[in-house]
Amino acid sequence: MVTAFTAPALLLACSGTSQKNKQPEPKHTAAITIVYKKPPSSFSDTIIITGSTAVFYNADSLQLEKIKTVTKKMVYESNVHDCFYQMQNARMVLKKYWPLIQITEVSKARFLLFISSDKSKKWIDINTQNDQCGIFLFNDRKNPKLVDMMNIDTELGYYFSK
Repeated sequence: MVTAFTAPALLLACSGTSQKNKQPEPKHTAAITIVYKKPPSSFSDTIIITGSTAVFYNADSLQLEKIKTVTKKMVYESNVHDCFYQMQNARMVLKKYWPLIQITEVSKARFLLFISSDKSKKWIDINTQNDQCGIFLFNDRKNPKLVDMMNIDTELGYYFSK
């Protein structure tokens, strides 16, 4: 009995370019990083916060226009979309599971003044927050905390229950 063995075919090809036409490849490539800084607020007002509160802050209309001019259209639209839906979700979670937490909306102010039950004060300049939107949680026995909106369920439980 004879067994036939077929070797796989080997194909070779030449690109037709010679070494002298070949461009040298760069040895180091530097990534261009664009540093984004949120433009300052158009307002200088202060909002006073007392008691258990979730403070939703958003860029004012002039800030949004400035942000729009310095970011790519798709990035801007994505950020606006993310802010809208994450804040909408956070409001629903608060109303359903934490109805005693007051919601304060801020878009036409620059400063937040949190007053604790012992009358101590904590100032936050929203201009120092580089995100165009966000949420601060405040319990008048704790310092205010900027929270991750994507994890609002966990953040609320952790902040207000402990």
